[in-house]
Amino acid sequence: MKSRLHMAYLFQSIPRPNPTANVVNKGKQEHFNENYGAPYASILKPFLSPLGPPCQQPPWGEIAGVNLRDGKITWMHRNGNTRDRGKIPIPFEMGVPGFGGPLITAGGVVFYLGTIDGTFRAYDETTGQQLWQAGLPAGGQATPMTYSVDGRQYVVVMAGGHGSAGTRLGDSVVAYSLPTAHGTATHSAHTAEEAR
Repeated sequence: MKSRLHMAYLFQSIPRPNPTANVVNKGKQEHFNENYGAPYASILKPFLSPLGPPCQQPPWGEIAGVNLRDGKITWMHRNGNTRDRGKIPIPFEMGVPGFGGPLITAGGVVFYLGTIDGTFRAYDETTGQQLWQAGLPAGGQATPMTYSVDGRQYVVVMAGGHGSAGTRLGDSVVAYSLPTAHGTATHSAHTAEEAR
């Protein structure tokens, strides 16, 4: 299982007057790419068109299944849509960039939430067929994790956003219980503040 990113980024180094000065994020609370202690801060942002989507031809992100015995790709398709990227929220299935890795369960379900469209998805490991999806309260550019309690398996994701990718920022932890033999599943979302 792998995700592929096809998107250009702009990098700019900015000299800093001292090792702790806020150069990139003047007056903002977020501190993305400041590189404290280094002689330069970095501005890192995707190369986007004035309408919002990336400047190169899609797909901008794909997801693929790889046979680990021979290294060949067994399936691949565009992953994600443009709903949260452009000035007009139309969900074209063009494949959007993703940041984060997949989680593969013993039952052959692949969970992936790294796309910049704010959607958490599950795929069949063998065929690549999308099995399920859910929207997130903020960008989920991270790798999901799993655990079990009393025989029930859960998948947990962080929905905190990604400053350089321009996704919605937040501080939520979202947990999903996987279906039991009776087919029931649940989900719960909490912000970091609520968890304290």
